[in-house]
Amino acid sequence: MADLTAEVFLAVLDSAHTYRPGKGSEIAWLYGVARNTVLAERRRSAREMRATGRIAGRRLLEADDISRLEDRIDAESPARRALEAMAALPEGDRALLELVAVDGLSPAEAATVLGIRQGTARVRLHRARRAVKQAPGLIPLMEGTK
Repeated sequence: MADLTAEVFLAVLDSAHTYRPGKGSEIAWLYGVARNTVLAERRRSAREMRATGRIAGRRLLEADDISRLEDRIDAESPARRALEAMAALPEGDRALLELVAVDGLSPAEAATVLGIRQGTARVRLHRARRAVKQAPGLIPLMEGTK
């Protein structure tokens, strides 16, 4: 409360040059300055409380946390590029690649699931892998899927 009183006195001193006797008494002017100062403080306090409420229950990130998040984002980047490259494949090639690379089926098992011949599956799988490998940064990611 003492801080608010001090702010009112400072506001009065700073705005003394704005007082016009023809517009009202000194007391009315002082009350007006005090009212405006108190309202400004209430608005500031309300903004602070809203900001505090938005971060309540959350911890602030430290430099190590940010570094770990950046590393995780960088590590996930090739996977996002692989998904984008796979999305551009024809439906049959994409389905075959997903069954082999994602679900871990053998090309023969994937051929059975899709109802195609094993030779056709091997050709489609080769074509799909080649298309996806052409996307930048994906060769290490796709090498493990044979």
